[in-house]
Amino acid sequence: MFGFENWVGGRYSVWSAIGLSVALYIGYDNFEAFLKGAEAFDNHFTSAPIEKNISFLGGLLTIWYNNFHKAQTKLVAPFDQYMHRFPAYLQQLSMESNGKSVTKDSKFVNYETGIVLFGEPCTNAQHSFFQLVHQGTKLIPADFILAAQSHNPIEENLHQRMLASNFFAQAEALMQGKDEAKVRSEGAADSLVPHKQFSGNRPTTSILAQKITPATLGALIAYYEHVTFVEGAIWGINSFDQWGVELGKVLAKVILNELGDKTDVSTHDSSTRNLINTFKAWSA
Repeated sequence: MFGFENWVGGRYSVWSAIGLSVALYIGYDNFEAFLKGAEAFDNHFTSAPIEKNISFLGGLLTIWYNNFHKAQTKLVAPFDQYMHRFPAYLQQLSMESNGKSVTKDSKFVNYETGIVLFGEPCTNAQHSFFQLVHQGTKLIPADFILAAQSHNPIEENLHQRMLASNFFAQAEALMQGKDEAKVRSEGAADSLVPHKQFSGNRPTTSILAQKITPATLGALIAYYEHVTFVEGAIWGINSFDQWGVELGKVLAKVILNELGDKTDVSTHDSSTRNLINTFKAWSA
């Protein structure tokens, strides 16, 4: 069992002593490569000028779309099934860090902070929420991630070329859209013309890696960490506290004690009280 010391930074702790569990699982050579990939991106973030600083630009894009174009969400779609849990990892990084409404000088904000980050591998996403991304009424900036080389090349890399074709096509389609003239030139019936139009001008960030290696993964995580930091710094919030999480934990301890008592509870608001008492009756 590994304990957290008070200097271990929670959702940023994979680089610290708690990363021992990761090192044991993947082997120290891979873990060292993972760290070096992150270190390379750390060095880029601290040394590159703003106009060439990838993470700084990524954070500025979030501010631009969220605060000036009312885009409250962000899609991260890897074109790689091995990265199917990567968006979930980023959900905690982003939303726990910047889900704040009070600035570092203890004032409530009067502007939007934080984004709702979600995602799935694009092979799954294309038949679920991509319809909304392309033709919905909400602006949803998207990050696409692809490796040029597969870990399992088959048929002279045919599968990876198929993924790549979708990677490039989705970004192009979101950018260019399809206007009425183009739809009519394709012979669409009059009744279908509006339904086959795409507004375009929908933003994407394409991240192309040579191969998803431990070093690549380390660099990707570091990139998104720095993006999150930049967002929080511009919004003027503390990206490293988590009082919202603490509140739920405190209330849960009180309710856990009440659930051990067979009598009905008389505290809490009426909705919570009735739910607790129903649970107690049904679970007896």
